[in-house]
Amino acid sequence: MSGRQRDVKKERYWAKVIGEAARSGQSIRAFCREKSIKESQFYWWQRKLRERSEEPGRGEEADRNRDTVTRFALVSEDGGQMEAGIELVFADGRRLRVGRGVDEATLRTVLTAVESHGC
Repeated sequence: MSGRQRDVKKERYWAKVIGEAARSGQSIRAFCREKSIKESQFYWWQRKLRERSEEPGRGEEADRNRDTVTRFALVSEDGGQMEAGIELVFADGRRLRVGRGVDEATLRTVLTAVESHGC
C-alpha cells in the first residue's frame, strides 16, 4: 500500500456511481455531465476500483482465472423498455447491445471477434 489510508466511504460511493452509470444506458460523458461529475475523476475511480478488485487475496477463487470466468448480473428489471434484447457490459465499461431476435450464430461470431481482437 502507498502509505495513504484507504477511504472506504469514497470507494463505496464511487462503486455505486459507476454501477449507476452502467445501468443508465447513457454514455459516460452524458452521465457525468448530468450528475456534475468530472469525467476524469469517474475514469480514475473506475480504474482504481478495478485494480483493487484484481489485488491478490480479493474475491472468490474464480477470480484467479478471471479471463475464463463469465459473470452475469441483473442491472435492470425494466428490460422491456430497452430496444436491445440484452446489453453486455464488459469489465472495462464497454457495452454491446444485442437486438431482440438476433440469431445465435451471429452473436457467437460477434463475441468471438470481440474476444480475439480485444475490442
